Amino acid sequence: MLKNRIQNPILRGIAEWLIAIAVAALLFLVVRSFLFRVAHVTGNSMEPTLSHGDMVVLNRLSYIFTSPRVGDIVAFPFPEDPSEFYIKRVVAVPGDIVDLRNGIFFINGYILEDDFSLEPTVSFGDVSFPVALGENRFFVLGDNRNGSMDSRFSSVGTIHARDMVGRVAVRIYPFNRLGRVD
Repeated sequence: MLKNRIQNPILRGIAEWLIAIAVAALLFLVVRSFLFRVAHVTGNSMEPTLSHGDMVVLNRLSYIFTSPRVGDIVAFPFPEDPSEFYIKRVVAVPGDIVDLRNGIFFINGYILEDDFSLEPTVSFGDVSFPVALGENRFFVLGDNRNGSMDSRFSSVGTIHARDMVGRVAVRIYPFNRLGRVD
């Protein structure tokens, strides 16, 4: 098609390159917008699971057909700068009641059993407990409970499903920790 319209071989070569670049850029935008996105971990709020400087891939398709589940690590816009993300773990889903008593989290009256938190919780935030989660609302915590701004703080609060950018799928950097993130 291009051969018939452009006679000069140099111009034809430039046109073919421009078309290839345009197609690659379009594919990149589609993949970035709808399928996957790379995010950088900033801070230590997800230690020991994720560390400052880690790079992770967010699966943006995860929640098109299903809802976030307890244990999922999700990304959502940082309240003060929506171009940046917070990365936290879902600990309660719509309909759940979250309580925090004497440093122990309770979900629907049962102690939150997890292997993720580093130490007993001594940072309680400014949210009044118990918290009843409404429709499409999720309670998230950092694995490093005492070094995390999360749903215990009114500046973050509970997260609406539509605000979740995606589920953290894999760590791609540092290379010695490459792999799936749970």
